[in-house]
Order: sequence, then C-alpha cells, then structure tokens
Amino acid sequence: MPRVDDRRVLSGVVYVIRNGLQWKDALKAYGPHKILYNRFILWSRLGVFDRIFKTLAEQAGSSKRLMIDATHLKAHRTVASLLKKGLFPAIPDA
Repeated sequence: MPRVDDRRVLSGVVYVIRNGLQWKDALKAYGPHKILYNRFILWSRLGVFDRIFKTLAEQAGSSKRLMIDATHLKAHRTVASLLKKGLFPAIPDA
C-alpha cells in the first residue's frame, strides 16, 4: 500500500484537533483515520510538533512571550494521560 502524503496527514491531524473530533470522524480526504492517529502518536513521540512550534516561533522574531490561541480546541478527559505519556510538546517555564 502506498504511503499517504505527510502534508495531507498533517492537515488531517490539525482538522481533527481543531474541531475537537474523534479520529474516526476525520474526513476521508485526509486518508484513513487509523493513519492520522498513528502518525500523530509517532510524530508526537519524535518531537515533530515541538520542532514545528519552535521554527514558527523563531520565524516570528524574538519575544519574551509566545502565545498560541486555542479558543477553538476542546479539552478532553485524556489530556492528563497524554501529558504523562509525553505526547504533547513540553512548555518550558509553564
């Protein structure tokens, strides 16, 4: 089976998280939901999202504070367990 395009998968991950959906509710255009979930877990463990946020922050210029607007995100019961597993980027000085 050919590999699903990483850019399309990343768009799917952002879509699911942004809309507070379950993985199985992702649009078919982003690829199979199992691939979206598996790549999210893999990329989280490998620090891909940390590097993306760091690069975006560096491109924005120097600042004493970095803020990410998350008003559209929904908090889930699993957030605490995901933090314990290290699946979300670490926030220094938080």
